[in-house]
Amino acid sequence: MAYQVVEKSSALGTQQLQLEERQGRLAALEARVAQLQEARAQQAQQVAKQRAQNVVQRAAYEDLRVRAEEQEAALRRLQEEASYVLEQLVQLKALAATECNLRLQRQERANQARVSQELKKAAKQTVSISELPDSLGKGIREGTETLALATEPDSLESEACEKWKRPFSFKKRRGHSIGGVPEQRYQSIPVCVAAQLPVQAQEVLDAHLSEVNAVCFGPNSSLLATGGADRLIHLWNVVGGRLEPKQTLEGAGGSITSVDMDPSGSQVLAATYNQAAQLWKVGEAHSKETLSGHKDKVTAAKFKLTRHQAVTGSRDRTVKEWDLGRAYCSRTINVLSYCNDVVCGDHIIISGHNDQKIRFWDSRGPCCTQVIPVQGRVTSLSLSHDQLHLLSCSRDDTLKVIDLRVSNIRQVFRADGFKCGSDWTKAVFSPDRRYALAGSWDGALYIWDVDTGTLESTLRGPHCAAVNAVAWCYSGSHVVSVDQGRKVALWH
Repeated sequence: MAYQVVEKSSALGTQQLQLEERQGRLAALEARVAQLQEARAQQAQQVAKQRAQNVVQRAAYEDLRVRAEEQEAALRRLQEEASYVLEQLVQLKALAATECNLRLQRQERANQARVSQELKKAAKQTVSISELPDSLGKGIREGTETLALATEPDSLESEACEKWKRPFSFKKRRGHSIGGVPEQRYQSIPVCVAAQLPVQAQEVLDAHLSEVNAVCFGPNSSLLATGGADRLIHLWNVVGGRLEPKQTLEGAGGSITSVDMDPSGSQVLAATYNQAAQLWKVGEAHSKETLSGHKDKVTAAKFKLTRHQAVTGSRDRTVKEWDLGRAYCSRTINVLSYCNDVVCGDHIIISGHNDQKIRFWDSRGPCCTQVIPVQGRVTSLSLSHDQLHLLSCSRDDTLKVIDLRVSNIRQVFRADGFKCGSDWTKAVFSPDRRYALAGSWDGALYIWDVDTGTLESTLRGPHCAAVNAVAWCYSGSHVVSVDQGRKVALWH
């Protein structure tokens, strides 16, 4: 019995110890629960605060979104208004240009009628030529010659037959301007008797910010103009076999596609991709005149041999004649096909086209006088100094020399490796017409002998891209080539 009491007492003590241990653990757990509840309350407070901030930020976002939509709507309205204003401005300018052209044409017709009446009165008068000044005497003699021709039908018939046989003539004539007043012509540019074949590149420059499309020498052979896709024209002095920067002409509205200098060397004319040609005066940085009126890219712009006159060709299938003194279009010729290049002779305009044809236009008449088909799209034309031969370059990778006296293709130049790099690849005669020069897609220059038709020389080195254009100076001593890789090379 006593043994059982002792054993139960021992078991009771053990259970009491376990109970105390469990009570201690329970107290620790209760403290932990209190801590977690406190942390939970803090987290709940932070969540409530974040929700309040989210509500405020959502309201601000909605406000910003509404304001952005309002501003976008206002921007669209402004853009529509600007487009409408621009359209109205273009229409007003076109209307003003049309009215100006009509007014000038009316004035021109009135002047023609007045001059014609004066000439008729002068022709009816009996005047002693010996008693008049030389200039007036010449005018009356010319008027008398004209009347004599009008009374001789046989001579007119023979002249008409001759005109039919030779639909264009390059001989200089007097009295073909309006009202019979002699046209003011530029003085002829002296050219060399024998051009020198270039041998090596004397200087190579990265002249423009992008590809160079056009190059032209001035009449004194010491001034050079280059034009590129960067909308700039750089003028250079050729001194001692080097190119020294002279001036930069700014203000072009698009990429320069063609550059020409007048025979006096005082003006630069450029064709651009902004549907216009622009005129600069050497020494003035900004454009003097803008010749607008084409409806597509202008691909060619050339001075005529008479002062204050120019011709442009465009992708809009027109060739336009311009009076530079009054900056208006004096004549528009529908040429039926995309025009790549034009050249001007005495009373003749020659245009090269995308439909593989070369067309001849008489400046004094409305009709095309002749069409010469060639193989491949025509990329350029070059008229010899004596105006008896025409050089064409085309996308069939050939150059052709046309004898204008008989209107036949005299020579066709080909070469292994020669290939036109673009639709505006330019080829030129040497100033003495002995050689034909063109650049190829691989950066090489090819020179042919015009009389024999043989390849005279191939020049390689500075160009790593397709050569777009070349120019041979009037003195015959230098050649310049420009390429699609921004480079200008001076050869000697």
